[in-house]
Amino acid sequence: MQSFDVIVIGGGPAGYVAAIRCAQLKLKTAVVEREHLGGVCLNWGCIPTKALLRSAEVKHLIDHADAYGLKTAKAEIDLPKIVKRSRDISGQLSSGIKHLLKKNGVTHIEGHGRLDGPTKIIVDKNGKKETYATKHVILATGARARTLPNLDVGKHIWTARHAMTPETLPKSLVIIGSGAIGIEFASFYNTLGVKVTVVEMLDRILPAEDPEISKLALESFKKQGIEFYLSTSLEKVDETKTGVKAHLKNADKETVLEADKLLLAIGIVGNTEDLGLTTTKIQMDRTQIKIDCHCRTNEPTIFAVGDVVGAPWLAHKGSHEGILAAETIAGLKTKPMKKDNIPGCTYSMPQIASIGLSEAKAMEYTKAQNDTIKIGRFPFMANGKALAMGEGSGLVKLIFAKKTGELLGAHMIGAEVTELIHSMALCKTLEATEEDIMHTIFPHPTLSEMLHEAALAADGKVIHF
Repeated sequence: MQSFDVIVIGGGPAGYVAAIRCAQLKLKTAVVEREHLGGVCLNWGCIPTKALLRSAEVKHLIDHADAYGLKTAKAEIDLPKIVKRSRDISGQLSSGIKHLLKKNGVTHIEGHGRLDGPTKIIVDKNGKKETYATKHVILATGARARTLPNLDVGKHIWTARHAMTPETLPKSLVIIGSGAIGIEFASFYNTLGVKVTVVEMLDRILPAEDPEISKLALESFKKQGIEFYLSTSLEKVDETKTGVKAHLKNADKETVLEADKLLLAIGIVGNTEDLGLTTTKIQMDRTQIKIDCHCRTNEPTIFAVGDVVGAPWLAHKGSHEGILAAETIAGLKTKPMKKDNIPGCTYSMPQIASIGLSEAKAMEYTKAQNDTIKIGRFPFMANGKALAMGEGSGLVKLIFAKKTGELLGAHMIGAEVTELIHSMALCKTLEATEEDIMHTIFPHPTLSEMLHEAALAADGKVIHF
């Protein structure tokens, strides 16, 4: 029986990063993956969706070239080529991960891995089973899209996987759920000319975001032609020969929407089936594995990281947990992850990015500290680089504790804000204050200047607005 110091089950962004870090720390490591290295993120999530959205963005720019003093025809859609580009990028990066594992001395075991007690793994590949011994296990099995019972998913009813690889472009699409996944696909398909309708149970879209940002996003998407039903539930779906009939309910009002396709974007569930958890002391919270602040389960030899341990379901959070687990196993001194320091991004048009507390949560937090908040806002329309880019719509909002100057939250909507949020993540990690940001020299002309101006605005010192 082959033995290892660490076996990682799952080769997504949490699992392969954990495996590489373990190997760097001189631990004999293997990673078990039953499908493609890179997991959902690389193969069916983060990367391919961004490739699709980039195609939509380029189409948008070509279609609006006249605004930049250029004369050109409308961009013609070649859907198979758009999809192929997305898939090719995923394939390229998946091969790259295989190379990284080999470079770092990680053994890649293909097949479905399951626990046989706290220190053994059984790997099943096409009916052939092999058993491996290990001192530690890291579970990184990820999650999958949540569906609804009694629905025939695949033809007219889609999950994100189907929406990523359409054979033809639907004329109309109903999206159930307005989180990041639902909004990104709404933005993509709307830009390609599809009639898009978004249905949300809550009273606002992007419910994880600060309400002010959600409101601005809703206004922007409505101007682009996306239709929304808020505070509305999906009662049932009838499939027809050509599409679907979605039966909606808002208070006492019932509506039936007909569309070519219906996309379910209603969250995810952890992949914990057939994992052998009952052979261990691991405890569960519904479909999520319970862990402590160092990613350790109730079984001392077993750790769990990534989407299988719960929200926020973000690749970068999973990768960080993978490193945290690896370094804890190796005996290094590790710091628990602060969830308030995890940035979130939505890659629609406009983009949305945030970190930390919303305005309401910040008020609750400071009240408990016998403090209050102050807020600095700066609009894109007052930024030279944004105007030069033709991107004058958007807002940067920074929230600080009034007495201490602590940065409590950063919330942004507009072009390329997903490339700005990391600086606020760095500020939070370094415990930088409002004064630190104000005294930082930002380059000109850049979008990043809006962060500086927003910090100045919180103290009544804004210069350019």
